[in-house]
Amino acid sequence: MINMTEGPLNDILVLDLSRALAGPIAAMMLGDLGARVIKVESPGSGDDSRTWGPPFVGPDEDPQSSYFMSANRNKESIQLDLKSERGKEVLRKLIRRADVLIENLRPGAFDRLGFSAEELERLNPRLVLLSITGFGHDGPEGARAGYDQIAQGEAGLMSVTGSPETGPTRIGVPIADVLAGVHGATGVSAALAGRARSGRGSVVRTSLLAAAISAHTFQGTKWTVGSQVAQPTGNHHPQIAPYGSFRCADGFVQVAVGSEAIWQKFAPVAGVAPADPRFALNPDRVKNHSDLVATIEDAFVTQSRADVLRKLNTAGVPAGAIRTIDEVYTWDQTLSQGLLIEVDHSVVGPVKLPGPSLRMETADGSSLLRSRHHAPPALGEHTVAIENWLDESSDIDSYSGCARLTAPSSSREAPDPTVFEPVQ
Repeated sequence: MINMTEGPLNDILVLDLSRALAGPIAAMMLGDLGARVIKVESPGSGDDSRTWGPPFVGPDEDPQSSYFMSANRNKESIQLDLKSERGKEVLRKLIRRADVLIENLRPGAFDRLGFSAEELERLNPRLVLLSITGFGHDGPEGARAGYDQIAQGEAGLMSVTGSPETGPTRIGVPIADVLAGVHGATGVSAALAGRARSGRGSVVRTSLLAAAISAHTFQGTKWTVGSQVAQPTGNHHPQIAPYGSFRCADGFVQVAVGSEAIWQKFAPVAGVAPADPRFALNPDRVKNHSDLVATIEDAFVTQSRADVLRKLNTAGVPAGAIRTIDEVYTWDQTLSQGLLIEVDHSVVGPVKLPGPSLRMETADGSSLLRSRHHAPPALGEHTVAIENWLDESSDIDSYSGCARLTAPSSSREAPDPTVFEPVQ
């Protein structure tokens, strides 16, 4: 029976063989939902993102990457050299016990290590495999390595981001990686539900390209239906006005005037006559957008951000501040949603991390998710404990759940050559 205080996936074992971001995010999301996640890492080096920084935290002799921490909470870490027979045998033992395996190697790399789809099915017919690539597993460019910024450019996201003055601009977070992880976790959840009926596993595939294109929304149909190629418009919506950011005396506010009813409420706050023929209807406001923005900023630039937001809120106009990252994590609303958590890292000690975005509750408000979270692991932190567990749990047919590790292993394997090819 599932212990719902630990999450609906608490009887699921996930092997995370991915590196960098898309795969680790998918695995972390499953871990947030209660799954036991074992991260398999190259001896000595581990996940690429362990070296990405600054900032690093912890002692100089063992610095820990804040980047790595962003995508690896609620996981254990085992070091395995998959070019060695011993490492492959340990992985086979893990696969026999696993429900999900996540990898984001180049197409064919996992096969060359001896773990083709056929071999995985032989080891565990119930296994769900999530494979994430840069540009898809087939097609004329399926073999390309994929990194987020490259995918943002190739998938058109950069062409609609920025302004006419800046030209194409990278989105400030690795959005293709993040969305690929989200789509991957969604696919795995569906595959697990399907397995409950069929008794057999399946292969889930996604890519940075697919994830980025999935975010096109109206910019995609603007071309596919309307035959218009979208251009960057900065912080203002190309088809709705006013819908964007405006300068105040001490920062920026954003407004979303998404209907004529809201325009009637907004115009007096901005010192505009609602029936002004330049701005009376949305097509007029879009046509005269430059004049509209200048008029609004003339009204707002002498006022504080707080005063403008208070007036807009009183008038019933959807609006918000443009917050800096530090403001976000000290905002009462962020804290009320559980979006900042504190965990005890084995090397660094107490650290605060962004929390999971999903909540699940009963009708009376009782949480159905984890009651506590675990810090991202140090490299190889759980190697000995996991190998001991594998040796002690030889009867895999009776396996029905995953014991959680509560203490780090005190020993680590000696560094060996890295085994993984470049990730997607």
